Amino acid sequence: MTFTACGCMGDDAGTIAPVMQAQVRLRTAWDARRRYRLRQVRLARRAQEREARRLAAVPASTDTASSVPERPALPASAAAILARAKAKAADRSKR
Repeated sequence: MTFTACGCMGDDAGTIAPVMQAQVRLRTAWDARRRYRLRQVRLARRAQEREARRLAAVPASTDTASSVPERPALPASAAAILARAKAKAADRSKR
């Protein structure tokens, strides 16, 4: 939707300029809004994919009473680091 001046406004650029500037600002704002909404959708999709991967990595529990799947307390890499630290601490306490 582009502004075109009618013949009644004449050739005065002073009356057309504010309208043209407002049109540019509005187009910029609408474009920014569209980009923001697309970003929000993309981030939500990534969060769902991440959650699905986390739930898939959890071994099936034997407790069927709980219908809500539990998330692992730590990511696998952090759990491995913690296990090494615990083993190292246990080795030190034996000495």
